[in-house]
Amino acid sequence: MDNLLYIVNVEAAIYKNDKWLIIKRSEKEEHAPGLLSMVGGKVETKISENNVLEETLIREIMEEVGIQVSKTLHYVDSKSFISDKGQIVIDIVFLCKYKSGEPKCMSADEVSEIYWMSKAEILENKNTPIWLKESIEKVESIRLKIEKKNV
Repeated sequence: MDNLLYIVNVEAAIYKNDKWLIIKRSEKEEHAPGLLSMVGGKVETKISENNVLEETLIREIMEEVGIQVSKTLHYVDSKSFISDKGQIVIDIVFLCKYKSGEPKCMSADEVSEIYWMSKAEILENKNTPIWLKESIEKVESIRLKIEKKNV
């Protein structure tokens, strides 16, 4: 793994009605411990896989909060940042509609709490990092366009 040029990370902006599924990252996490976040994780290296981003996201959602989302995922955006270890991370956000299951902390090493929060609650929370605020603004706009289109 030392020869990786960058890490690929995916995040799920999961919505149900007018609320977003937000997690509080475990204090054990290396990146952004104790801050609010969307569910997500790193793409694992495999020889070959179709729909690697989508399959990674669905796996991460199940591993972290134990719920299912609709198979229709909407690409939102991508960005890069430098991790606390100095690695380049490519982060891709997808909009996901909640399908079923009761969210629960599946891995205490990754997730310490789970919330369904409105956009306003996320934006006003002192534990919301700027990158989550930016993502929520984007995904809320896209969600509203999709819902308007489907009416």
